[in-house]
Amino acid sequence: MDSAAPHQPLDQPPDLGAGPWRRCLASGEVRAKRDLLRFVVDPDGILVPDPAGRLPGRGLWLSPRRDMLEKACARNLFAKAAKVPVRLPDDLPGRTEGALRRRFLELLGLANRAGLAVAGFQKVRDRLVAGDVALLVHAADAAEDGRRKIEALAGARHPMMPIIALFNAEELGRAVGRESVVHLLVRRGGLAERLETEAKRLAGVVGERGVALKESSLSS
Repeated sequence: MDSAAPHQPLDQPPDLGAGPWRRCLASGEVRAKRDLLRFVVDPDGILVPDPAGRLPGRGLWLSPRRDMLEKACARNLFAKAAKVPVRLPDDLPGRTEGALRRRFLELLGLANRAGLAVAGFQKVRDRLVAGDVALLVHAADAAEDGRRKIEALAGARHPMMPIIALFNAEELGRAVGRESVVHLLVRRGGLAERLETEAKRLAGVVGERGVALKESSLSS
């Protein structure tokens, strides 16, 4: 049994001790920056999602929930916060989801190149037994039998480990330089924490469209 401290459950409130903090312009809630989505206004006055937090300009912060994004658009809250005219691109929720998906897959590729990821049914099973794991990633189109076997072992060995199923096998494969990947594990470390944060933010924006983001104990 892995003796590491369990992750914070996914349904718990964010840890405000993990600041710096920002205020969501739609809800007014103060949260750690890492738990919010950043947007900026580009030189042409168009709103751009910035999940990596690297684009120049004043940050406009929003809770990573589809209803918050829709509220901010409907009430012109981005322009009010920026104090300048702001042009919203067509399908801003879809563009934001796409940016978050790319961000997660980029980080997954970094984890793989750093030797922190293992892929394949048997290798994932072996690593679950050996320990030193932080997150389990399934392809959303994984076969039910294989998924349940892996999740049963994960639930027994690492009951608080997040399980993520946000991408199909082809998308996961491209991220790690393979044709396809169905099951993948990431070892503990900073990249795993960043991947978990990105998965939470993406799941919030995607909403109720069959996204799996849970603790492995729920499947045991």
